[in-house]
This record gives sequence, structure tokens and C-alpha cells, in this order.
Amino acid sequence: MEPTAKSDTEPDDIPPLRIGLNAAIVAVTDHTPSILAVPAVPGQRRADGLPFGPFDPARHRTFEASLRDSVEQQTALKLGYVEQLYTFGDRGRHRRDDAAREESGPHLVSVGYLALTRADAGNPEALAATGARWRGWYELFPWEDWRNGRPAMLDAAILPRLEAWAGEPLKAQHSPSRKARIRLAFGLKEFPWDEERVLDRYELLYEAGLLVESVNDQRVASTGLSAQLGQAMRFDHRRIAATAVQRLRAKIKYRPVIFELMPPEFTLTELQTTVQAISGRHLHKQNFRRLVEGAELVEPTGATSSATGGRPAALYRFRAQILEERPVPGLRLGGRG
Repeated sequence: MEPTAKSDTEPDDIPPLRIGLNAAIVAVTDHTPSILAVPAVPGQRRADGLPFGPFDPARHRTFEASLRDSVEQQTALKLGYVEQLYTFGDRGRHRRDDAAREESGPHLVSVGYLALTRADAGNPEALAATGARWRGWYELFPWEDWRNGRPAMLDAAILPRLEAWAGEPLKAQHSPSRKARIRLAFGLKEFPWDEERVLDRYELLYEAGLLVESVNDQRVASTGLSAQLGQAMRFDHRRIAATAVQRLRAKIKYRPVIFELMPPEFTLTELQTTVQAISGRHLHKQNFRRLVEGAELVEPTGATSSATGGRPAALYRFRAQILEERPVPGLRLGGRG
């Protein structure tokens, strides 16, 4: 029997890997969806980032257990709802200041998670003491906020630059073309704006060199813009955040995860405001109420709230029994209101 041929790449030749865990923790504060950001390591000149920690199999049996422990250590926040998003492992995605160290060190693979909580969860003083802070996600992605109409920056800055980038000669044929990707992602010509294509839009802006991260990763020398498009995050944390926003916008339509962001009792107006904040779109009041009532997601508590100072509004709560009645209850939002 002939000996087995040696593989071109033996296990000993494969560069070492390090597994990191990132959490995009979402809450709604003052009608604004926010993501929890942690400061850079002292002494490093970097932007804020997402809570992050290495996976240590000697201490934790699962990724999720390790993530929860890292988040609590960094932010003093105990996570509730958590789900895995995606694995990010592209080479060069975790660029360091020391290029030699980056080339010789282990390759970092990050597992991203989406976590949902209420803004009043945990101890605000303990969270503040860690340096963590809630950052409005429309500070990160201002082109995604359509609640008051089409963002002016789309036509003033983003689309002209993307069209110029799409017109550049390419060394090789790309499929689909840049122009087709832009039309689909940004809702041009025959395509409507799709609020769920958050990551597609972010990726196009990054590839076109219009984001600070594009400069940091040495894709371009400068964005060429007079003002940056949203607040940058360190490494590829804004890309992970975009993945979380996209997942949550899609998930509220088929699972009742929106109630993870709500207090135990709420008015229908408060619920609508939260859904609008997450989806980035305005919803017609009566249509929304018919949608909620038809989906049988809430039930009245019998109490009212006078928090607005006007006519008392009825208070509702999530009707948990629906999870036993239907497999995919959610808010199937229709056309733009």
C-alpha cells in the first residue's frame, strides 16, 4: 500500500487563529435606537468599538457564556436576549498600528452577536464607571434614518460619489456590476428602498472609499469628503454593527423580539415609536394599530398612563401566549407610511 501523499499545507503550517467575540447590544433611548460602545484601550488612539473579548475554552464551555462574561466585565451589564449573527474572518479586517505585529501574530476571527436590552436595565452608575456609553445607531448610519423623509446626504454626497466610483474602469469584470449593486442597495430606478439592506449599503460605501474605515484599512488615502459619513468605529466593528441592524430590522417582522426593547407595560404609541426607531421609517398610526391588533401580539392591562400630560392612554403588555399559538408571530410591516 503506497504511503499517503503529503498535503501541500500541513496543520503545522497553518497560521494560528484567535477567536474573538463581539456584541452589538441594542436598546432604545428617547425614541432613538442605540448601540453600546466601549472606549479604546488606554494609550491607543482609536475610536470606540463594540464590547469584545477572546474566547477562552479553559474558562467557558460555549461562545455565548464567554461573551456574556466579557460584556459584564467591560460594561457591568448582564445580557438578556442574545443571538449569533455572523463569523467575520477576512484577512486584514483587524488592522493594528504595528503592521509587523499584525503579519506575525495570530489571525483574528470574530463571532458577532446581537443582544437586546432595555436602556434602564442594569446599574447606570456602574455602566458609566466602565466608560461604556450608548451611541445612537443613526450616528453610525445616518443614511438609514427615513423617519422624517429621505436623508438629504443621499443625494448631496453619497450617490454622486458612488456613481463616479461605479463609472471607474475595472481591471476585471465584476458580477453583478457596481451600478447594479448600487441600484439595488439604495433603491434607485425600478428598485424601492429596502430598509433591510443595511449591510449592502455599508459594504458599498466601504468599497468605494467613502468611510473613515476605508482610510484606516489603507484602501484609500482619503475619503475626499468634506464631512465623514457617520461616526467611525475601530477595526470592522461598524460593519458588525451594520449586520446587527440589518438582522434586527428583518427579525421584527417575523418574531416578537421588539418586546425585548419595551418595558413590561407600554402604550401603543410607545410601541409604534420603538418600531419606527428600529425600522428607520414612518408608520401610519391607524395602519400600525390595525397591524398590532390583527397580529394579537398585545393585550390591555386595564391601566392607563398620563405620562404625556394629555388624555390618558391605555397600557398594554406583550401577550406571551401567542408563542404557543403561532410559530412566527411578528409585525409584518407593509409599504412606507
